[in-house]
Amino acid sequence: MQNIVDFLKEKFNQALHTVFKEACITDVHLLEADIVPSSHLQFGHYQLNNALKLGKYLKKNPKELAQKIIDSLEGLDRAVLKMEVAGPGFINITLSDLFLSEEVNQLLRDPRLGIDLPKQVQKIIVEFSSPNVAKELHVGHLRSTIIGDSLARLFEFLGHSVLRLNHIGDWGTQFGMLIAYIEQKAPDILLGKGETDLSQLMHCYRESKKWFDSDPLFKQQAQLKVIDLQAGDPETLKAWRLICDISRKGFGQIYDLLDVKLVERGESFYNPYLQETVEALDKKGLITLSDGAKCIFLEGFETREGEPLPLIVQKRDGGYNYSSTDLASLRYRVEVEKADRLIYVVDSGQSLHFQMFFKAAEIAGFYDSKKIEVDHVPFGVVLGADGKKFKTRSGETEKLIDLLYEAIRQAKAILIERLPDSSEKEIDHLSHILGLDAVKYADLSCHRVKDYLFSYERMLKFEGNTAAFLLYAYVRIQSIKRKVGKEISPLIQNNQIKLSHPSEKALGLHLRRFGEVLHIIERDLTPNRLSEYLYDLAERFHAFFRDCRVEGSSEEASRLLLCEVTGRIMEKGLDILGLKTMDKM
Repeated sequence: MQNIVDFLKEKFNQALHTVFKEACITDVHLLEADIVPSSHLQFGHYQLNNALKLGKYLKKNPKELAQKIIDSLEGLDRAVLKMEVAGPGFINITLSDLFLSEEVNQLLRDPRLGIDLPKQVQKIIVEFSSPNVAKELHVGHLRSTIIGDSLARLFEFLGHSVLRLNHIGDWGTQFGMLIAYIEQKAPDILLGKGETDLSQLMHCYRESKKWFDSDPLFKQQAQLKVIDLQAGDPETLKAWRLICDISRKGFGQIYDLLDVKLVERGESFYNPYLQETVEALDKKGLITLSDGAKCIFLEGFETREGEPLPLIVQKRDGGYNYSSTDLASLRYRVEVEKADRLIYVVDSGQSLHFQMFFKAAEIAGFYDSKKIEVDHVPFGVVLGADGKKFKTRSGETEKLIDLLYEAIRQAKAILIERLPDSSEKEIDHLSHILGLDAVKYADLSCHRVKDYLFSYERMLKFEGNTAAFLLYAYVRIQSIKRKVGKEISPLIQNNQIKLSHPSEKALGLHLRRFGEVLHIIERDLTPNRLSEYLYDLAERFHAFFRDCRVEGSSEEASRLLLCEVTGRIMEKGLDILGLKTMDKM
């Protein structure tokens, strides 16, 4: 189904070119219909803004130009009830009840809810989560994991081929340090004695770091282990694989809890391609030796002192770094995996790094920005009640697993009170949904570039823009369907939705905008736009429920079907955000 806004743009584009074909307008954007949803429904459903800009450009009265545009429109008689010139030259567009009803009926009967499959399927690689081996996931990994999963779900629903990559930190100096420590201080881990989990591994990492920083002899031993690892020494590789396996198991526990699917491809995967990548940069004449290190100096990037800022691709000791790996990985994803779009969900603190490595990769010819879209999706930090980075009472970074289970525990306490007759098994199931949905939605309802305050109390409220409020709307829809007690399939076959009450029309219009919102997120990579849409949908549904009786009314069939399509879009929208639904709460 074509989005209504695209349908209107098509018709207005034709009118704009008809009216102004003799005007010698050099700015083509002025003749591209600028149509946006109206902020107040009493003035119309959509608004065209071109007449204002054209009036300024042509030095003519924008109201007169707006009327000329209206007079030249064709093919809108059935769709539009009225058009009015308002204010300094806006055109307010009100859709007809018949057209809107027909559109919502098509939604109801479309398994894809009005979203057409793409004419050309893209290969999209989304890199997200990306923890470091031997370290537990903490609250700082929450945003990358949730935002990345939501974007991947969006592109999958839109019909693209999506590769969800977990670019874990599984290579480098720290592994020589950790392996040397375990061999000397915790050999039972290597012998497989007892059950080693990620928290024990992280303890070993912390202790090895202290030893590395304080003992030159151990530092030398650790550096030799790095050489052994890079050379493929069998025993060292065996220890490294064991560390990765223990870490993978710990990461998997959280990913399973969050229902996040990822393909692991760590830094070690790209290790064989680092040397040839640096050689390719050198052949392009991009490498400059600076204090023994191989660097790329890019125009426009300077230090605070105004000196050229280097992108180091090989250290003076011959070692590689994040820039080397990122350049090699981008090259591999473009040349081998044939990606059409690359998306990196990494915190805002890495923005400069991404700007530099994207530019270096483009100059090197690793990708063509006219053919391949490359995006860094930055995000802010999670704050505690004190407005600082979220920490435990002891001052340590909060473990993500502890945070999630605490949300489930608090959700369980709420549900026990609300559903006293439910079994313990049912409460456990519902509390997992509510607790995890609350955490995810609290994050995704904020614009990703902003920091946000983490509060269990606020995110588990049943009022305001929360997961609980949205879930309650969905639950109410299921309750209405149960109460009416009629099968939906026969109703769809034999009845039509007819929008007549203002609350029905407002709900129907909002339902039809689902596709518009998804395509905005596809472009801007902002999941909060979907959160806003679903919150507004819940509010419009509650207004409809307040104003329009369903059971036993003369419009029962029509209104029940309106409830059905609302529930379907609510469920799909929540699913794209990574949230689950429930039938009672």
